[in-house]
Amino acid sequence: MKTLTLLRHAKSGWDDPLLRDFDRPLNDRGRRAAVTIGKWLRSARRQGVMPDFDLVSASPAVRVRQTIDGVEDGLGSRLAPLYDARIYLSSSATLVELVAGFADHHVNALLVGHNPGLEDLLLELVPPGPGLRAEAELKYPTATLARLDLDIERWAQVDGGRAQLAHFIRPRDLDPSLGPDD
Repeated sequence: MKTLTLLRHAKSGWDDPLLRDFDRPLNDRGRRAAVTIGKWLRSARRQGVMPDFDLVSASPAVRVRQTIDGVEDGLGSRLAPLYDARIYLSSSATLVELVAGFADHHVNALLVGHNPGLEDLLLELVPPGPGLRAEAELKYPTATLARLDLDIERWAQVDGGRAQLAHFIRPRDLDPSLGPDD
């Protein structure tokens, strides 16, 4: 059994039209949302509903780095991410390839990146149906955390329709002032 948790970066700003997309920072709401998700993770770990991550793979974009900083602040511990440029604005096909290449000694991985790639990955891995998958299909907002349980022994076995969506946590679910996304 493997666990893949997906985290979309928090809400970023568009204040400086001269900044490259890669360099866009979080806005105030995004910073608060990242900390809120980190606090939820801390509580969920204490309750035994979320694992400690033994691998964190993330896009190197500024908004992702700042999201991780905020999550770490709320979590009260460091995540030690490995930054991988392939995650920046990647397709779900690229993300499946990346996940399939994770070393098998890792059991609980966190992937931090962008839409539409993360949303498409979730929809590819989790079979259609009611409940949390239907929620994710409607919208995968910024700073949303999704835990997928995979009944596989090796990461190379990851493919469509084999995951169970155990958690789909939006910042607005935890603090109504953090949503809805515009």
